[in-house]
Amino acid sequence: MHALRGECICVRGNQTMKPTSLLFFVAVAWAAVAVAQTTSPQLAAQHAWRQSQKPDPGGTYTFTRFTLEGKFLGSSQGADRPALTIDCIPGSESQRGKAKYLTASLLVGTALKVLYVEPEEIRGTSYFPKVAVSYRTDDAADSAQDKWSLGTDRTPNPAPADKTAASIPREALKKMLRAHTVAITADDSHGSPIHMQFEMPNAAAVEAACNVND
Repeated sequence: MHALRGECICVRGNQTMKPTSLLFFVAVAWAAVAVAQTTSPQLAAQHAWRQSQKPDPGGTYTFTRFTLEGKFLGSSQGADRPALTIDCIPGSESQRGKAKYLTASLLVGTALKVLYVEPEEIRGTSYFPKVAVSYRTDDAADSAQDKWSLGTDRTPNPAPADKTAASIPREALKKMLRAHTVAITADDSHGSPIHMQFEMPNAAAVEAACNVND
């Protein structure tokens, strides 16, 4: 390295790096660091369970909602990201001092194809509205096929059936919480498949707070 009139000229073999080139590479390196620092918290937030408090429609109690955002795959699109939600009353807020699990849902954000399933015992002309769903945890060879009930929007105004969401059975939820990745497919109201994927963080705190395994 030679000093000439206050300038730094770096020599490597037979090649000389001019000060302007050196400054350019330093600027690029700092820009990359700044981008990484900006995006990392955003990615971390998407792959973590967010906790919020919600009032029930009657205003008689408050429950805790855990939300995990996922992503649409391929040509599947939605106004927002798909999400998994778990509603419960933690033990610290329960009158009995024991956490109470309420429900879990898949929020898609677009109308889903509804199947009307005949109940095992027919009473009148009632049929159960269901959503055909397939889901796979981690690298499982086969996808589980199931029919989930339509979701119920309990806040702020209760709706008997939310056609943009599906209620996750408790046993299916347990499998998902123990996985690292969950892929879910359901059809929209036009019969086109919607592919979703969720990166599952450690759910020990969620399971404990909501008494999922009880």
